[in-house]
Amino acid sequence: MSTRHVLLGLLAAGPCHGYDLKRQYDARFPEARPLAYGQVYTTLQRLVRDGLAAVDGTDSDGGPERTLYRSTDEGSRELARWADEITAPAPFVTNEIFAKVVVSILVAAAAARSGQDGPDAVAHLREQRAAHMERMRELTAIKTEPGADLSTVLSADYALVHLDADVRWMTTTTARIDTLTAEVNAA
Repeated sequence: MSTRHVLLGLLAAGPCHGYDLKRQYDARFPEARPLAYGQVYTTLQRLVRDGLAAVDGTDSDGGPERTLYRSTDEGSRELARWADEITAPAPFVTNEIFAKVVVSILVAAAAARSGQDGPDAVAHLREQRAAHMERMRELTAIKTEPGADLSTVLSADYALVHLDADVRWMTTTTARIDTLTAEVNAA
């Protein structure tokens, strides 16, 4: 997710402080990777530097001085361009779970050559599946809570679909582990 574009999108509603942008981000993207306050302010500084946002003044509201930011016309054009752009499917399939399975096979083969026990790729897949299933239960509980807003439900649905795809992949890989092991060890 493009933090700069998300912040520009939040600024499209009107001028805002960094603190409020962070709170809006958390509310609108409840299951997304957390956004640190430092990242918000660093991104805002870059947006100002690049002419996509501008400082709209400062105030203190009886507390520390806070800077108010607004989107510029150039920022609005950049946001519209980004929003209209089709997100290309990832050109490379990189999956940490798959990498761990292959590395487990490699390490197990090396350990076996020296008469030792190595990692068990099938056991790893079983444990990973259990972790995925637990997260799926958590997300299902979150999205079915009474009063859950649509952003939360849709975000949880998105994550659930991806986790389900991983679980199906793990099932298929477990069924094919002997063939994969032979291929990995032959290379």
